[in-house]
Amino acid sequence: MATTTPDLLQLDRQVCFALAVASRSVIAIYRPLLEPMGLTHPQYLVMLALWEQSPRSSKDIAAALQLDIATLSPLLKRLEAAGLIVRERDVRDERQLAIRLTEAGLALRSQAETIPGQVVARLGVPVSELESLRDALTGIIAAATTT
Repeated sequence: MATTTPDLLQLDRQVCFALAVASRSVIAIYRPLLEPMGLTHPQYLVMLALWEQSPRSSKDIAAALQLDIATLSPLLKRLEAAGLIVRERDVRDERQLAIRLTEAGLALRSQAETIPGQVVARLGVPVSELESLRDALTGIIAAATTT
């Protein structure tokens, strides 16, 4: 009986395909949850970074989100226009922008606290499995960025 070699280029065998579809699918779950807050998913990620620490330099936010400054800058401008953040020159280093939350940005955090639970409920996957997945993805990110 002849054995066949699996087709290494079969779409459903590709890690990149599974990651891309999973990413789009999960982000789609966030959209209707973030819409009442006036946030897109990338803006939500910026806000998460600022809810952890504010003020924060734009360089630090870009590093935390693994974005380049050119991608981050329009997000910051829109968040500032929405009245959620203020961008100011850092008094310690005029070349750096210090980003801080406004009162409205701080207040939005309480509304955002409901989002993780809603996402978990919508996915229908136990939190322990999601945590394991996050840890595995973090390992993949680390491996991909060090090669």
